[in-house]
Amino acid sequence: SANDNMQDHLKTHLRVQGNLMCDGEFFHIRCSAHVLNLIVQEGLKVASEALHKIRESVKHIKGSDGRMLKFRDCVEDAGINVSGGLRFDVSTRWNSTYLMLESALQYRKAFEFYKVADRSYKYCPSDEEWEKGERICEFLEPFYEITNLISGSSYPTANLYFMQVWKVQCILEKHQKSIDKVIKDMSDNMKKKFDKYWKNYSIVLAFGAILDPRLKDKFLKFCYTTLDASTSEGKLKNVMDKFKGLYEEYVSYSTNQSVSLSQPSNEFNT
Repeated sequence: SANDNMQDHLKTHLRVQGNLMCDGEFFHIRCSAHVLNLIVQEGLKVASEALHKIRESVKHIKGSDGRMLKFRDCVEDAGINVSGGLRFDVSTRWNSTYLMLESALQYRKAFEFYKVADRSYKYCPSDEEWEKGERICEFLEPFYEITNLISGSSYPTANLYFMQVWKVQCILEKHQKSIDKVIKDMSDNMKKKFDKYWKNYSIVLAFGAILDPRLKDKFLKFCYTTLDASTSEGKLKNVMDKFKGLYEEYVSYSTNQSVSLSQPSNEFNT
């Protein structure tokens, strides 16, 4: 939760009861989907100008039933056989921008036909702008897939966190070297936001990867080594030490609870 006051109040309450493990070191966990949204939104600020004509084209077509009917004729004339239709984007939801872009790219040829059919249409992107849109869409696709994965509600997600954050970092660092200026600038902006929230991966959620029999600590070592071999051993040791410390505290807590429950209450002593 982002509600720091409520978090502090709850931690105080649990501490008084003796139920706050590791003095609350692992208590606050940010919503991964929300953080990823903030990261990608930062990149889209850079891409806004590059996507302007595509976004305005979608708004123009969907702005009236008459234009929609005319556009459908252009879709048929262009021989396009897709059923999804054009999609609006919402400024507060970056994934809607990705879906808008993905849908518009499928109708690229139809927009060319529509430009001839409707003289009031002034937003048809050039070939260069369409190609730029394709590269941005391709860049955003893995972030869309990761968002859907970590937002799942019908399966466990704690074990997925570490791998997905690692993937995000790898993608950003790779594209920071891109020769495409827009993609590079998007990656640079997104990496700054990434470092603000995820530079130090959440240790407690790294525990989820350790407990996944398909991953364990070997996967953490692989990820840390891939990013920076010189610091990988130290990072892994830190995670494993914290993991053992949390386990030992739970063992101690469980033992104390068992002893407490096994002792007869003074109320019934004679």
